[in-house]
Amino acid sequence: MAMTSGRARLLDALRRWARHHVVPILTGSRTFSRLAPRFVPRLDRWVHRVTGGRTTFSEVTAPTLVLTTTGHRSGEPRSAPLACVVEPSGAWLVVGSNFGRERHPAWTTNLMHDPRATVSHRGPAVPVTATLLTGTARDEAWAALNALLPVYDRYQDRSGRHLRVFRLTPTPP
Repeated sequence: MAMTSGRARLLDALRRWARHHVVPILTGSRTFSRLAPRFVPRLDRWVHRVTGGRTTFSEVTAPTLVLTTTGHRSGEPRSAPLACVVEPSGAWLVVGSNFGRERHPAWTTNLMHDPRATVSHRGPAVPVTATLLTGTARDEAWAALNALLPVYDRYQDRSGRHLRVFRLTPTPP
C-alpha cells in the first residue's frame, strides 16, 4: 500500500513539474502547433479507448476529457480530446484553441449548432449541455484555463482570433 501511494505521489510531482516547466515550452512552439494536431488527438482517443475511458495520453500534462458532439453537417458523432478545468460544481471548462491555428476547431461549431454533447472524463460518458461563455463569465473561465495551461494566451495571439470558451454542464439523462 505504501509503495502504491509513494508511486502516486511521485507521478503527481512529475505531472506538476511537467505542466509548469515542459508543457509551456513544448506546446507554445510553432512546430508543435503544426505537428500535434496530426498525432495528439489520435493518441488521446486510442489511450482513452484502451483504458475504458479512464485516461488519455495528454492527461500527463493537463486534465483531459473526450467531448463527443454531433457533426452539424454530417449528423455523425465527432470526438475530440480536450484539456479541461474541472469546476467545483462538476462542470468542465474547455477552450477552442485548435493549437493556435487560424480556424476555430470543428467541435466548437458543432456545439454552437447543437449544445447537447457527452463528456468522458476519467470514467463513463455523461450527457452535457454546452454554453458559450462571454463577458465576465468568459474572463473568469479564461483566467482558470490559463492558470492550467499558460499557452492559451500565446495561442490566441498567434491565431488572430478570439478563442471560444465553453462551460460543459452535466445534464440529467
